[in-house]
Amino acid sequence: MTETALQPYSSLALAEPLKRAVADMGYENMTPIQAQAIPVVLAGQDVMGAAQTGTGKTAAFSLPLLQRLLKHETASLSPARHPVRALVLLPTRELAVQ
Repeated sequence: MTETALQPYSSLALAEPLKRAVADMGYENMTPIQAQAIPVVLAGQDVMGAAQTGTGKTAAFSLPLLQRLLKHETASLSPARHPVRALVLLPTRELAVQ
């Protein structure tokens, strides 16, 4: 993936609760991997990206994932109303802790 100019998270087609959560954590601009991957994933396409540790890869896949899960949001306490909707595989315990 190539370098991109700084783009604010507010420019993403994310639900307001997600935009607010990102802003509340103090993040304003996406990293290059996020700016290139998030819009593609939000559009329903697959992405394979590589970037150094600490560049925001986790947010690059988790923000679109959370966006897609919001349409299935339910206040029900029934396990039947909360089926598995995503599976995230991690190679190490340290990454799972993140």
